[in-house]
Amino acid sequence: MAEAVKVLKAVEEVVGPLFSFQTGLVGGCAVDATASPLPAETISICNNARAVLLGAVGGPQWDSKRPELRPEQGLLQLRQRLGLYVNLRPAKVLDSLARISALKPERVRGTDLVIVRELMGGIYFGNPRGIFAKNGERMGVNTEIYREHEVERVAHRAFQLARLRHQKVTSVDKANVLESSRLWREVVTRIGRSYPDVGLEHLYVDSCAMQLIGCPTRFDVILTNNMFGDILSDEASMLTGSIGLLPSASLGEHAALYEPAHGSAPDIAGRNRANPVAAIASAALMLRYSFRMETEASAIEEAIERVLKRGVRTPDLPGKRRPTTTTHMGDLIAEATQKALKTARSRKK
Repeated sequence: MAEAVKVLKAVEEVVGPLFSFQTGLVGGCAVDATASPLPAETISICNNARAVLLGAVGGPQWDSKRPELRPEQGLLQLRQRLGLYVNLRPAKVLDSLARISALKPERVRGTDLVIVRELMGGIYFGNPRGIFAKNGERMGVNTEIYREHEVERVAHRAFQLARLRHQKVTSVDKANVLESSRLWREVVTRIGRSYPDVGLEHLYVDSCAMQLIGCPTRFDVILTNNMFGDILSDEASMLTGSIGLLPSASLGEHAALYEPAHGSAPDIAGRNRANPVAAIASAALMLRYSFRMETEASAIEEAIERVLKRGVRTPDLPGKRRPTTTTHMGDLIAEATQKALKTARSRKK
């Protein structure tokens, strides 16, 4: 997160003062400091912010906590409190990184997709839920619930995004088995009629999972529910070479939160080895969606591509050179961002 802020400050050095930063505790560190994964002070900061940049929240030292005190609850509660109902997870395979993908370069080269994940409904939030005793045996219960308006609003977002890309939406469900998915498919089909310029197809989630591996370039915008989106976006990360490259944006009507798609990697915490690219790319998404600063967002993304094309790698990315550090990668991207911005500004003149 420090490297993402560094790049944002580098943007300010070129275009002038833009941002005011406030920090708050969430997740594991918040549990340690306040006995709550989402303290009231953090809620207040987020409610009064134009946008929120979030770092990864988990770690094994909190695994024994009661469910309501687990670090992940801080993130789930924050999504609910801010009304963040749609999550965007882009997965783009850069030419310079095609060879480090889990798949053959010729299969993944040209992949450029976005997973649009519903974020406030489904099995993560449905009730009843819990572990209960019945007839002398324990049973675990989670409930998948989707209401019509929840599907409508995320579907509109997916079709609107597709209009700005390659005009194709793939809606993913399990309508052959699940009633919630049957409703999902019916509603998405109806909403799709309002976007005649955007193609719509439906896939079962198992078929989509196979085709993400078999032919990832066929996808543009993938629209799906909370659980399927969580799983498919992690699968998509392996196309790019590392989950350390993938940003995400969680959007509502009046608030937005931006975070890397990866977890906290506690085994390398504090060792200056983590890949900051996903956090920096998340800051670029923040500029694009919350601040409407397309030039600056594109400059950051261009800078990331340029640095990676030069062969600079953090330890999670294989390469011929000796791996660089978290802070050095941030320095290089900040410098390249300034160069890209200055070039863009000179062209406008």
